[in-house]
Amino acid sequence: MNAPVEAAVNPFVLSDTRDGVRTLTMNRGERFNALSRGMLDALESELDAAAADDDVRVVVLAALGRGFCAGHDLKELRTQEGPARRIIFDACSRVMMKLTQVPKPTIARVHGLATAAGCQLVSMCDLAVASDNARFALPGVNVGVFCSTPAVGVGRNIARKRVMEMLLTGDPIDANTALAWGLVNRVVAQDELDAAVAHFTSRILERSASVVALGKQAFYRQIDQTLGDAYAYTSDVMTCNLELPDSAEGIDAFLEKRKPRWSTP
Repeated sequence: MNAPVEAAVNPFVLSDTRDGVRTLTMNRGERFNALSRGMLDALESELDAAAADDDVRVVVLAALGRGFCAGHDLKELRTQEGPARRIIFDACSRVMMKLTQVPKPTIARVHGLATAAGCQLVSMCDLAVASDNARFALPGVNVGVFCSTPAVGVGRNIARKRVMEMLLTGDPIDANTALAWGLVNRVVAQDELDAAVAHFTSRILERSASVVALGKQAFYRQIDQTLGDAYAYTSDVMTCNLELPDSAEGIDAFLEKRKPRWSTP
């Protein structure tokens, strides 16, 4: 069965939307959801669709099988030449950046292994919830491929020396270490994973969609600016924020001691 036919019969990513939450589930569990070109194209397409759908308020990234994601498909990379490999890495970078560019919060639902670019996926989501059996690693050095692109995302989550420890040793860290280092927000038992994700999605759904979208965009833009530029930019953002109808409604509701009635997207 060739790849296009296989993908039509067995999609790389399953999409399900319920009550404003779109769950994108990587569907190559037998391959530990390796980020092949097909998987990356499917993730990019699904993220674009979620961004454009006003009925979607939150995006959850999940996975089938024994682990979350083992990173790039090494068999595929081994059979490609330089330009083709660059196309794959460019596709991966687009997916990683889209996780921050989608105007809806993104949440990683992590179980089992999240290694190399799979660990990068976790780092690039706005929030991450992990089961207590999750393991995280940047193990490329073990096979002669330094995890340089995964380090971009992970290095924006945890301290430099922690990242270098992962990069230079290739050793995995457990879920509680990932929590202590700041790579994930919560660690729970496997059977409590969905409830922990739902805690975040329910809280986000209670907020104004327009305010959340504005705030998410501003956060990622300012985080790498100089202190002065960041304050100048976010002061403009706050000024624009107060012009939104939901801002007036939220402040009025607070002053009147009632629940706000947010506008629809």
